[in-house]
Amino acid sequence: MEKIAGDTYVEDYQIVRKSTMKRNLRLRSRILEAIRGFFIDLDYLEVETPTRIPAPAPEMHIDAPASGDWFLHTSPELCMKRLLAKGYPRIFQICRCFRQGERGNKHLPEFTMLEWYTAKTDYVDLMNQCEDLIGFTARYTGFETSVFYHVSEDKAYKIDLKKPWDKMTVATAFEKYGSMPMEEALERDKFDEVMAYEIEPRLGCGKPLFLYDYPAQRGALASLKADDDSVAERFELYMAGLELCNGFTELTNPNEQRERFKEEENYRRLSGKETYPMPEKFLESLRFMPNASGNALGIDRLVMIFANTTKIDEVVAFTPEGL
Repeated sequence: MEKIAGDTYVEDYQIVRKSTMKRNLRLRSRILEAIRGFFIDLDYLEVETPTRIPAPAPEMHIDAPASGDWFLHTSPELCMKRLLAKGYPRIFQICRCFRQGERGNKHLPEFTMLEWYTAKTDYVDLMNQCEDLIGFTARYTGFETSVFYHVSEDKAYKIDLKKPWDKMTVATAFEKYGSMPMEEALERDKFDEVMAYEIEPRLGCGKPLFLYDYPAQRGALASLKADDDSVAERFELYMAGLELCNGFTELTNPNEQRERFKEEENYRRLSGKETYPMPEKFLESLRFMPNASGNALGIDRLVMIFANTTKIDEVVAFTPEGL
């Protein structure tokens, strides 16, 4: 039977997609091998924590899907920090995480996260470790010291992975790329808007860039700087405008963390969002937690960089729509 042009196009597209997926899933597997090898060689303990928890960390813009009377975790952070407090000083985990309502070229409602914690370190140590981890992964998968990434059909970047990587404070990024200073953006509740549309697309386009020293209002679970409590010891890593990870010097003061959680819960309540129970066991464990740093890295996005694709659908075996 003769095929019409439209059918031929669809058939050809499916053949190309099948070939691309095969290549990307093999690459994904190699990246996971590299990550595990990196941490095991450094004497980190791989751990598994529950996916279903009674009380997630309340955050303004992250919604945990309900699972009966409990919730699917948006991150393994709370349980992993409880392990730190119990005397496990070097731990990592690769797991599935869930966030309600997140879907797009860079987002999935169910995704894969790498998270790791190290006692007696801070966010500067963690930035250095990020360089080592991603550099090792690049060499393991055959990319050596650079990767090419097409952000569009007519624009591509060669990203130099040689150390040291670039660093920029959040305040400097607003001065350099934003339409208003950081303080004004916070006052007008436009911080996230300016970040997403004006600043992020311009970060890490020739070399990976650490955006660091977030304002205290965006400190999340990070410790404030000892010599300047207006900023938190938090960073995010960008490559070709894509955010890959979120790292902190961890806050270990349970009273301060409780107050931050209350503020987040109040915001959620005023916004008409679901509120969560206070994670009391986590807060109790902070009394015993050592000084530490921790990082959450999106595996799917890292694979996107190495696979040179702007679509997260092309680096996972299944999408929600395909189930």
